[in-house]
Amino acid sequence: MAAAPVWSVDPRTGKQREEVAVEATSAEVDQAVRAAHAVRGALADRTVRVALLRAAADLLDAAGPHVIEAADAETALGPGRLTGELARTTAQFRAFADVVEEGSFLDIRIDHPDAGATPPRPDLRRYKVPLGVVAVYAASNFPLAFSVPGGDTASALAAGCPVVVKAHPDHPATSELCASVLRRAAEQVGLTADVISVVHGFEAGVALVKHPLVAAAGFTGSVRGGRALFDAAAARPVPIPFHGELGSLNPVVVTEAAAAERGEQIGAGLAGSITLGVGQFCVKPGFVLAPAGPSGDAFVKSLTAAVSDSEAGVLLDHRMRDNFLAGVKERAALPGVDAPVTPGAGGEHTVSAGFLTLPAALLASDGEHDLLLEECFGPVTVVARYGSTDEIAAVLSRLPGNLTATLQVSTAEAAGEGGASALIAELTPLAGRVLVNGWPTGVAVAPAQHHGGPYPATTSTSTSVGGTAIERWLRPVAYQTTPEALLPPELREANPLDLPRRVNGLPE
Repeated sequence: MAAAPVWSVDPRTGKQREEVAVEATSAEVDQAVRAAHAVRGALADRTVRVALLRAAADLLDAAGPHVIEAADAETALGPGRLTGELARTTAQFRAFADVVEEGSFLDIRIDHPDAGATPPRPDLRRYKVPLGVVAVYAASNFPLAFSVPGGDTASALAAGCPVVVKAHPDHPATSELCASVLRRAAEQVGLTADVISVVHGFEAGVALVKHPLVAAAGFTGSVRGGRALFDAAAARPVPIPFHGELGSLNPVVVTEAAAAERGEQIGAGLAGSITLGVGQFCVKPGFVLAPAGPSGDAFVKSLTAAVSDSEAGVLLDHRMRDNFLAGVKERAALPGVDAPVTPGAGGEHTVSAGFLTLPAALLASDGEHDLLLEECFGPVTVVARYGSTDEIAAVLSRLPGNLTATLQVSTAEAAGEGGASALIAELTPLAGRVLVNGWPTGVAVAPAQHHGGPYPATTSTSTSVGGTAIERWLRPVAYQTTPEALLPPELREANPLDLPRRVNGLPE
């Protein structure tokens, strides 16, 4: 039987653009993984990795016009948004090059022998080594920053791990183009192109996570798809780490004092956040707790005006559009739910933004409204109107894990007055990033960033953004009483590579 073709589709029309590739067979997946596995030794050289990461960034920048054109044709995200995403993508490569060059990610620790310690301590030297081949599952909503050249790929290469990417079906042409750029970067620095490969097709993705030479996986996508791959990774004869980002409600709490002080501003800010990128950001605020009184009314009035003024937009594919329309319809039909601005079909290929409201008391216990506590991908949010702080606590206690949680407070509360500290304490267990008086859309690529959260936001405690994302693809190894000549250069006493390290517990 001939392999199924992989088509590039225009989401603005739903029509096929071009045949890009064919779905990979299990034999082709095996070939890609084995070729990647063979490159591990060449990636062990940190200077080569630094050169690779910087070459990848430079070549992606040079190919920028073609990459942006291809991505826009397949995603309808627009040149402006995609220009920023490409800049973020190349910045990630350069940031990881700096991380590798500086060397702290190796976490080198040396403890000299101490016969007088209890128990006696032998000579111990510890650092981190790459896991091996990493499988990366590309995201639909970020064709660059969380796809073939995205943060998972950049951090895995930085760790010394070759990568095989399962391309997302929404942007196969962009994936192939970016892969060709990365493979050219590898050859430019003296590596084989097999350091990065791309495969297409659902079955290829399943075969990839089950391949015995794949040592870890990174995923960004739906709860259903991510959980299936996570379970497959755990069910292997040798289970592997699976760092999955699956879904997030990203709750927002607006205090009564904040709504009274600047309700119109908060409403406009929320509207901008939920409609950004047609609501297709993983950190879109999809659930809001706002006061039920007059201050809350002003907030809802502002939100209504701002959302009503937003333009209809194209989702990434027609399947997502169908799911969005069905999800909104099901939620709006629940008892007690109103739609001040009805989200739905904006046209034959577009959707319009909106939001739903209901009394928070309906969500304070198990019941028929639980669907409102699940992510609905697209430009919609749910506003639950609370009458007391007890209702806030009751609803928050029922929320699943999230990437973010946001608190909108007044000037006095920001200075420490009132119960804002208690609300921060309630939000912290729910999310990996807690914001005050901001909006979660827009994830800065910075050393202190954390993009992850309790399940189902992610399947691990790691971050997929920022320098510490490299830690997902490393494991520690300790050498005990090992002769100097047999030690890796990173652990030798004279520190020939001039790396940062801790010796006998103290920074050297």
